[in-house]
Formats: sequence, C-alpha cells, structure tokens
Amino acid sequence: MKVENIHERVLPNPIEQVGLLLDSLSSASDRLWPFESWPAMKFDRVLGVGAKGGHGPIRYVVKEYEPGRCVCCEFTRPTGFHGFHQFHLIPISSSETIIRHVIRMNVKGTAIISWPAFFRPLHDALIADSFDKAVRQLGLEVEKSQWSAWVRTLRFILRKKSHRTTM
Repeated sequence: MKVENIHERVLPNPIEQVGLLLDSLSSASDRLWPFESWPAMKFDRVLGVGAKGGHGPIRYVVKEYEPGRCVCCEFTRPTGFHGFHQFHLIPISSSETIIRHVIRMNVKGTAIISWPAFFRPLHDALIADSFDKAVRQLGLEVEKSQWSAWVRTLRFILRKKSHRTTM
C-alpha cells in the first residue's frame, strides 16, 4: 500500500532562522523535535548522512542532509515500512518559510494495518507538536494543537504498557 503523508506550516521567518531549528534535530538543544511529549529523536552520532537512529519504535538512517534546508531519513524499522521521512524548508520570500514534513513509503505485511490504525494518528499529532514547537522557538505564540481522542487513547495504552515492562 502506498503512503504519502504531508504536513506543512508557513512560518513568518526567513529560512536562515528556521534552518537553525532544523539543524538542531537530535542534539542536546533540539529546538524542533517535541521530545518533551514524545520519544526523543536520537542518532548514533551528530546529525549527518549515515547517522543511524530513530524515535520510539521507528528506526532510520540519514540519507540526505543539507544544513538549514533538508533532512531525509530512510526507514529501517518497523518491519513493513519501505520509504522515507523528510523535513524540508522552502523559502516563500525573504521573510517567510514553509516547513514541510513528508512521509513517502510502501507498507507491507502487518504495517498495512499498523500504519493507519496506530502509527499515522500518533505521527500526525507528533508533527503538529513539532511545528508548534518551531513557532514557539521562533518567539511567536501558538495555540497548542489538540490531540484526538484516539491519539490520547493510544498514548494511554502505550504508557500503561511501558509502565508494566519497567516494573
């Protein structure tokens, strides 16, 4: 099954400012990834081509990195995810930038069920939170994106499961 999942937001800031957020991904001072509410993005080394890592059960390797512009990662897990996810910055003008997150993949096997039922709703909420964080990091106010009832339910189940496995 083909999957294309695209999120974007226009930020009233030049690409040079937004690019600093992108370049902080997975660092100790990550200004884009919402690690405060979601599993942190971590790599085996500093952000760059060949870095391996992920967040939660999602694993990937950095295939492309253009500082201040683009980070593209190829999925290595979960099983059945064949494709990539990418943050990409697009200048609209000297004072506006689009931040875009794209997933393009083919899903196979159990991922045909797990992507739409489990991973997609969580992913969509995570990316909305990431974009909200970007807005705040740029010194602007934003109303926090609201999680759906299904996302809140999935997070509750995962929290309970995680609590049981650490006891």
